[in-house]
Amino acid sequence: MPQENVVVESNSPSESKGSNQTRATQSITTIAILGTVCYLIQPVLVTLCVAILFAFVLAPPTDLLERARLPRPLAAFLSVTIASAILYGITYFSYDRGMKFLEELPRHASKYREAILRVRKQAETLQKTSESVLPKTADEKTAIRVIPQPDTFDALFRNVGSVAEFMFLLSFVPFLVFFMLTWQDHLHTATVLLFRPENRRRTHRTLSLVSAMIRSFLLGSLLIGLVIGAVSTVAFAVLRLPYFYFTGFLSGFLSLVPYLGIVLAPIPPLLAGADVIGAKDSVLVLAIALVLHVIAVNLLYPKVLGNRLRLNPVVLTVALLFWGWLWGGIGLLLAIPITAAMKIIFDHVASLRPYGKWMGTNSLSSQRRRGHQVLPWPKKARARK
Repeated sequence: MPQENVVVESNSPSESKGSNQTRATQSITTIAILGTVCYLIQPVLVTLCVAILFAFVLAPPTDLLERARLPRPLAAFLSVTIASAILYGITYFSYDRGMKFLEELPRHASKYREAILRVRKQAETLQKTSESVLPKTADEKTAIRVIPQPDTFDALFRNVGSVAEFMFLLSFVPFLVFFMLTWQDHLHTATVLLFRPENRRRTHRTLSLVSAMIRSFLLGSLLIGLVIGAVSTVAFAVLRLPYFYFTGFLSGFLSLVPYLGIVLAPIPPLLAGADVIGAKDSVLVLAIALVLHVIAVNLLYPKVLGNRLRLNPVVLTVALLFWGWLWGGIGLLLAIPITAAMKIIFDHVASLRPYGKWMGTNSLSSQRRRGHQVLPWPKKARARK
């Protein structure tokens, strides 16, 4: 009898393990390439991200002016001009008050300066003791120590470049925003047409969700910061703190920083009132900052943003750490909208959907209580009799 050729398909554990390793290697390689690109062209990407955020914010007033029968370019020009004037006024007022606050800060913070000097003296004493135990070599004795002085601008914009380069890049933002607003429909349609016909509806929905999320996040953060800042200003005025009108709004916006807000918010009023308030009022300032931070994060944020920002605390912390390390202070400001946009994109791409679930806030234990199968391995099939 002729022998039949039988093809046996094997799905051995070693093959599945190899495919999993291949996918993991590809994911790590992709993340490394994207991280390298973000690091190498970070000035361009930072400028582009800032322009995109402003374009999302100015899109509603531009649409409103266009519905008032103004040409789209004129509506975009008016929106960008008015927004630039408002930002310039806020910056000028804040800079002027901030410089006066910093000039008088050493006089108000003499108590904290004395405590810092005591700590510094103890550190120098400890260093001298260690040097006496471990004597220096001849080269170390003749070497001259140079202690670099920290620069505030470098700490905030350390990865963007010099002041001149930063101002040069900042000058492109109004033009980018203007062109993004005037070419909004074209860019949206052209982006959707880049994908296959069966994926265009999903792409349109994804872009709409990202736009709504970014707009809600920016406007919601601004509204919450103004409310918390106004309440802080009134509270600090009652306590008769110096520069309460400046430290109040500064403390209000600092309280919006995730996790670090509870530490950063009390610093401006405590420094301003170091020589004016006592221990009792200092505790009261800490309590006010704590209560307002809890209200902003746990009450106002969910009410204003709703379900648009669905990131679990682990992802949010890692995002702040990564983008802050990569782009400095501006990275901290852009970390949340960038990560939330990635979450929305992952949720609408089939191959990236597991990463979106990992970044989300849906609890697996609650799904298990509702009877859903959430284990990472399938149930064992019953043995056939």
